Amino acid sequence: MDDDMMTREDADEKLVNDAFQRLLDTYLASRHRKKVDIITKAFNFARQAHKGVRRLSGEPYIMHPIAVAQIACGEVGLGSTSICAALLHDVVEDTDYTCEDLANIFGPKIAQIVDGLTKISGGIFGEQASAQAENFKKLLLTMSEDIRVILIKICDRLHNMRTLESQPANKQYKIAGETLYIYAPLANRLGLYKIKSELENLSFQYEHPETYNSIKEKLRTTEASRHELFDQFTAPIEDALKQMGIKYEIKERIKSPYSIWTKMQNKHVSFEEIYDILAVRIIFTPEKREEEINECFNIYVAISKIYKSHPDRLRDWISHPKANGYQALHVTLMSKQGRWIEVQIRSDRMDEIAEQGFAAHWKYKEGEEAEEYSEDENELNDWLRTIKEILDDPQPDAMDFLDAIKLNLFASEIFVFTPKGEIKTMPTGCTALDFAFSIHTFLGSHCIGAKVNHKLVPLSHKLESGDQVEILTSKSQHVQPAWINFVSTAKAKAKIQAVLRRESREKQKKGEGILDDFLAKNGFEKTPVAIDQLAVYHEAASREAFFQGLGDKSILLGEKDVDELNGKNNADGKKGWRKMIPFLGRNKQKRGSDADKQELFIVPEKFNRKKPIYISEETITQYKFRHCCHPIPGDDILGYIDNKHQIEIHKRACPVADKLKSGFGNRILDAKWNMHKKLFFDATIRLQGIDRIGMLMDVSRIISSQMNVNIHKLTIGSDDGLFDGSVELRVHDRDDVKAIIDQLKTIEGLQDVQQIM
Repeated sequence: MDDDMMTREDADEKLVNDAFQRLLDTYLASRHRKKVDIITKAFNFARQAHKGVRRLSGEPYIMHPIAVAQIACGEVGLGSTSICAALLHDVVEDTDYTCEDLANIFGPKIAQIVDGLTKISGGIFGEQASAQAENFKKLLLTMSEDIRVILIKICDRLHNMRTLESQPANKQYKIAGETLYIYAPLANRLGLYKIKSELENLSFQYEHPETYNSIKEKLRTTEASRHELFDQFTAPIEDALKQMGIKYEIKERIKSPYSIWTKMQNKHVSFEEIYDILAVRIIFTPEKREEEINECFNIYVAISKIYKSHPDRLRDWISHPKANGYQALHVTLMSKQGRWIEVQIRSDRMDEIAEQGFAAHWKYKEGEEAEEYSEDENELNDWLRTIKEILDDPQPDAMDFLDAIKLNLFASEIFVFTPKGEIKTMPTGCTALDFAFSIHTFLGSHCIGAKVNHKLVPLSHKLESGDQVEILTSKSQHVQPAWINFVSTAKAKAKIQAVLRRESREKQKKGEGILDDFLAKNGFEKTPVAIDQLAVYHEAASREAFFQGLGDKSILLGEKDVDELNGKNNADGKKGWRKMIPFLGRNKQKRGSDADKQELFIVPEKFNRKKPIYISEETITQYKFRHCCHPIPGDDILGYIDNKHQIEIHKRACPVADKLKSGFGNRILDAKWNMHKKLFFDATIRLQGIDRIGMLMDVSRIISSQMNVNIHKLTIGSDDGLFDGSVELRVHDRDDVKAIIDQLKTIEGLQDVQQIM
């Protein structure tokens, strides 16, 4: 027995030492200063601190910090300070050591980063949504003190995703959902494109395993034809580049399974209909660094002589880099096989920044210590500043806060000019009002309109790249509640909500003062009962709404209110209270309906949340099916334990489920279908195509006779030779829907067939 234990310990020792040696080798091959001693010291400290602890997969716990440090060094390009912080990132949380201990041993910088990582540990999210928002604020505030905190946190999440297999399914959905909702967009915003893609694909793999495997298999089977297309397409380009004497490398870029699936969902197309699975990347090394931009355009001119370029698909990210630092020239060319192929032209420096993000900038800083965080990443600092401004106004709803942040994370950019010709980067779809708030809160609050390219436009006017915008203001203008409906940036939304909340509080306070004076003047005591009685009398939805009505003069108090309080508004003196009865009646009714729903499954306290729940013909009525996504058998689904301890069923890709996975991960359950084509479910299919005589007959014949499915409702409209319609069907499962769509696609003139959620 001792020999076996010894063998296992020896194997663990070798595993850990090999992993650490690999980390050191990666570090020594980098351009950073060679501070091996402090890294070895951090490793030995962490190894001792985590001694005897194992991960769910069974390996020694220290393997996780080593792996995070390996990603930080090898894949993000960070140096010794970050490597030490990555090795130590779980020490404070999991052991008795404090940040002061680390500061004494390793210095204040490493301790500060570990402290930042400890604050945001355990997934960003707590039990409650409000706690989640607070933790998220902590993350962003910490991040804005030292960018390395968030970079290491992303490395930590990437390793957790790579080892997600050992977790139970409900945890997998929670962690994958959180990754897609927060970490992938963060990685993208920081320019970590490679890591962002891997996070998305790993999340997709665990949430939709069958679809993921199906796309992987299709990519595998079409690989040979793609290689052939690539070789034929690039041969003349290579000849041209050699003649120009350029040192280059040409790479094949294949769209990731997640990107393919997203496009299939958004465009309602099949795998075979996606044409941009293949892209070509030309990476060149310029002789002089200052010539790299000219070289990009020289290559573009040369390849445009070989193939015809698409005029609308030239993307110049060189003159105007993306906010995450990405630079490249994208051009779409028509191949000899009749396929449009995107070519991305970038220098070796641009390629490294595209792969490693802002961390790669440090490698190109002359005369600076590569390890030190440089302050000149202006775009990133602007983003952090925006987030700090949002954090300045506390938001009562945590999910609103997260959504506001996500608006900024996902935004693609346009370039807008101020009247003085300065360039401002704004998100696509932003309005003149967004632009006003981006410059200054005062400008936004008092904005009455704008001049875009010297023409007068309203606040809601959507801006386009290249617009010159002048904001017009008036001191008499105030923030309007309707503004929230047409701004799109997080900053504008946050500022408008803050102003409206402040004004609302002021009106309520004023209203409360008016009520106090009225009651005192008429000899009544201010009691909750009296306030509620008057609120109901004036049909206000709540006390707050009643106070606000008094404050903005939409509710006026008078003699009738005195009579109401004295009970004189009705012969039996009960009118006010009778007006309250509908509320009571509604509550009774609600209680009755809850009684009718006793068959719903109530989750007991000691319920095993790691095991899947199975939905069969017998158990289906025990669960709630929400209207947000209409799951039917065959869909990838999950369960969510709501506040009443009942279980809601959602599609895993449902937007509502995305929020639940992020905010309430501990309530997520794995759910599976166990149906046998006995029950029917509603499904809607949309049809579009070229109208002709007999089209409707063909559609109904295929659905009714060939497929033996009942048409519940059929709506079709024809306009100018084109028709657009929808068919509501009663089906058993997702396979029925797929079979019907495949059959409908064979009808002549039918251009587009897709299922509506």
